[in-house]
Amino acid sequence: MGDWDANYEPKDTRVIAMFRITAPGQPAVRAEPGVYLMLRALIFDVDGTLADTEEAHRRAFNEAFQEHGLDWNWTKPLYAELLRTTGGKERIAAYVQTLALQPEARAALLQRIPDLHRTKTANYMRIIASGEVALRDGVERLLDEAQAAGVALAIATTTTYDNITALLTTTLGAAALERFAVVGAGDDVARKKPAPDIYLHVLGKLGLPAADCAAVEDSANGLAAAKAAGLFTIVTPSYWTRDEDFSAADLVLPGLGSMARPINEQAAMLLGKGWLGIREIEQRMRVARQCA
Repeated sequence: MGDWDANYEPKDTRVIAMFRITAPGQPAVRAEPGVYLMLRALIFDVDGTLADTEEAHRRAFNEAFQEHGLDWNWTKPLYAELLRTTGGKERIAAYVQTLALQPEARAALLQRIPDLHRTKTANYMRIIASGEVALRDGVERLLDEAQAAGVALAIATTTTYDNITALLTTTLGAAALERFAVVGAGDDVARKKPAPDIYLHVLGKLGLPAADCAAVEDSANGLAAAKAAGLFTIVTPSYWTRDEDFSAADLVLPGLGSMARPINEQAAMLLGKGWLGIREIEQRMRVARQCA
């Protein structure tokens, strides 16, 4: 795996443009005069989906290890492997389990995880507040388009509420969280992705059936969680997840795209334009319903 690139877009044809059918939804609802939308809410993952934050997380972990006197260094290839475990505290615990340690030493390290993670979170929030991490291309455009169409916005993530707040207020402004009808964070549920719990939690708060909503994810764990909750799922892989299996996704694209930076030609041919919008999501959900 090469150097991290915030502007990375997958080139593998497996993640350029894939489309499959899911379960039927509920009757369409009127979103505005003359327009009927079956899509009533768009639910976003955060890390890797709204923004490619994983390098900031990796740096924050390594800084925390140093501050706590540990000689651990999570390289980029190692961190890509560790990302298969969702949740920061859980990721540290998984790493500790790989170390050749006596039982007493392992137990002592596991007890230090809460303090390590608090330091890591503070480091991450400092990095985010510096403005180093931007939203992925097309994210803000799609958020705006959804709101204009009367489609509710929500978040379903394994990260902490503090991390969500830091990223969104830095990139979208002080009132960013007000744009989202529901914000579901990692500590809201007992089981993290790939379990569907966070999506089921968010759907419950929205008061909507899964068939009226769509999820946007970037990882295989996130995809599995969203599909287990019954959601039409769009995947936009990141540098860190580009080699994962997304065959269960309803739509896989290299990114959301924009007029200034459209998605690649093959993906654009699938959509009929160079970026993914509410209309395109709606069209694919309708096809899925008709073919189910």
